[in-house]
Amino acid sequence: MERVTLLPPTALSDGWIDPQYLPQGKDKYYIRNRQVTEPEGGWRHLRSDEIERLVKNNNTASSWDTVWVTDEFEPRMVKDNKFYGTVRIGRISSGALQFHDLRLPVGITNSSIHSCDIGDNCAIHDVHYLSHYIIGARCMLFNIQEMSTTDHAKFGNGIVKDGEPEEVRVRIEVMNETGARSVTPFDGMIAADAYLCAKYVDNTPLQQRIAYITQHTVDHHRGYYGEIGQGCVIKNSSIIKDVKIGTDCYIKGASKLKNITINSSNEEPSQIGENVILVNGIVGYGCRIFYSCTAVKFILGNNSNLKYGARLINSIMGDNSTISCCEVLNNLIFPGHEQHHNNSFLIASVIMGQSNMAAGATIGSNHNSRSNDGELVAGRGFWPGLCSSVKHSSRFASFTLLAKGDYPAELDITLPFSLVSNNVSADRLEVMPAYWWLYNMYTLARNTWKYRTRDKRITRVQHIEFDTFAPDTMQEVLEARQLLELWVGKAYMNENNNEDNSGQRTGNDKENNRQPSIVNYQVQGRRLLCGDRKAVDSLTILGEGMEHSRRPVYIIKAYDAYHAYGDMLIHYAMSGVLTHFEGRKPQWEELDEILRAPIPHDWVNLGGQPVTAADLACLQQDICNGTLDSWDAIHHRYDELWQRYPTDKLHHALHGLCSVFGTDTMTEDLWLQALAHEERIQRRISEQVYLTRKKDHDNPFRASTCRNADEVVAVFGTADDNSFVQSVREEMLSRLHEIERLRASL
Repeated sequence: MERVTLLPPTALSDGWIDPQYLPQGKDKYYIRNRQVTEPEGGWRHLRSDEIERLVKNNNTASSWDTVWVTDEFEPRMVKDNKFYGTVRIGRISSGALQFHDLRLPVGITNSSIHSCDIGDNCAIHDVHYLSHYIIGARCMLFNIQEMSTTDHAKFGNGIVKDGEPEEVRVRIEVMNETGARSVTPFDGMIAADAYLCAKYVDNTPLQQRIAYITQHTVDHHRGYYGEIGQGCVIKNSSIIKDVKIGTDCYIKGASKLKNITINSSNEEPSQIGENVILVNGIVGYGCRIFYSCTAVKFILGNNSNLKYGARLINSIMGDNSTISCCEVLNNLIFPGHEQHHNNSFLIASVIMGQSNMAAGATIGSNHNSRSNDGELVAGRGFWPGLCSSVKHSSRFASFTLLAKGDYPAELDITLPFSLVSNNVSADRLEVMPAYWWLYNMYTLARNTWKYRTRDKRITRVQHIEFDTFAPDTMQEVLEARQLLELWVGKAYMNENNNEDNSGQRTGNDKENNRQPSIVNYQVQGRRLLCGDRKAVDSLTILGEGMEHSRRPVYIIKAYDAYHAYGDMLIHYAMSGVLTHFEGRKPQWEELDEILRAPIPHDWVNLGGQPVTAADLACLQQDICNGTLDSWDAIHHRYDELWQRYPTDKLHHALHGLCSVFGTDTMTEDLWLQALAHEERIQRRISEQVYLTRKKDHDNPFRASTCRNADEVVAVFGTADDNSFVQSVREEMLSRLHEIERLRASL
């Protein structure tokens, strides 16, 4: 326990860096002098008349010889202050600054200032302890209790300074509560970096290189001053310690800000509001943190929000995300996450973006095992419904919707776009694949538009795939079709003893108790799914390996889902083709050349950016061998992969199209069929977007709260007037025109 000690008066101005940590020939201000840009005309000592006026204004200094000013200095604007150590004050003119309704005169009053650099025309009033900060021009600091920087300040970066033990390094324990996947944060870390660090913990050389790179991202020497960028406004706040703040940031009523970096700029200003506590973290550009939020050991991505008492602890939240009210612990969250309800609970998870946690959703550690609970991994578009409870460890394919209910066992839902329900009365789990495509096209189609529209970032380091139909989701669709073929084939062959030439059991097989191969099951299942709807609908189709229990998992509407998945793959591919040939004469041989290249089957959602597993392996190898020796270099590799991504995405989509048609190449006749299918799909999307929206408007209970039809329309509008419905219709007409143009070129 530290105790109060008595120091000599000189310690107020001389104590800063322990001499043992100073490089030879350097003084305690050598880093400070690198951080500060000397004003035009340089610094000068105070004149005797200026000192006299300052003293009359009730100012004191440990030594007036260490107070420096510029060519424009108005001492009458400096009153009732105490100066210690070397203080350099920029231009002070007879003016005032205004921000919103706050107006303050330029100058310094009623403050205690220790070894600071103050920019031109600042308004600093009632700052009771201001120590070791570099303050930009036109800053407003008003009614602050403590604002200081230590010589070992790290500003939220997970490094250790000279002479510090490893134990002080800040690590963010994401994905589970054991700390085994903890990552070392740094200013500029994005979700892709965090996933690279946390997911591949078994790659020891990779982890060693990442640790080395991160430690050398920030200078390990002691003596860096805190920085307040120009145009910042900080008022009515209690404790600001070891904080680096970008330009044009607005902080009002903060309770405690300690060991953090707040990125902010004129184009993307960040704001911190009342009663906020932020400790050991990084805040991205354009963030809003308001109303009694707490964040400890965290990273908040660009254009993200914490509001209304949210608690974010040991978690990394990607760009374009909002968390309100709730509790979020030990998570890695990709961009586009929404969580707004006080009774939602998210613990020890990887949520891969475009996700939404409903009220009452408890996803996480309720300590249902003999040790710290495991992990939950959810693909893009994860949506646990109202009052849903999920047990660790579980995994969910992209765009899984959980119906309201308590799920008693661990889940591994491998079918994307599914509705998952716990049927308590029948004591079984029910999974309806492709639910979104079949029954809620409005929400599915709006998804891409919604997240793209919400992306207000100017600083875009993390690349984000907004399209619902992309390699990560469509690879899951390809695998889901194979699973449906397998399970339908098994269901049919278990319920029927008849024999044909598709590979079913023969009499000898049954006598020898031999089971058909997976291929034989799939062949049988594919035959049924491609033709005999009644036969498929009559089967009891069971999913395998989807729940850690003895009870059955029923697959609902397998036939419809199989064909919906096929339409998704066609739409995915033909949308890519339409984009590829947009505004130019189609050259179909270009697509033939793309198809001849080897297909990358495995894709990884790297923080929101889909990359092939092969590219990720190459990235990791280049980090290990030193080819990529900094995070800037790693981010540059992300940029290169993103530049190539449209071609890789089209390549993957075309092979998915071939799988639907059961071919390795696309002939002219097949292209004509694909265009005809896409025309049908475009019309269906537009129609279903309208109908699923209209279903809400046709609900008689919605009208029950209104006096008449006119009030209903005034309050809720109509489906025909819905702006998104109209935009989908317009897009459909444009796509149909493009389809006709491509058809004419064949």
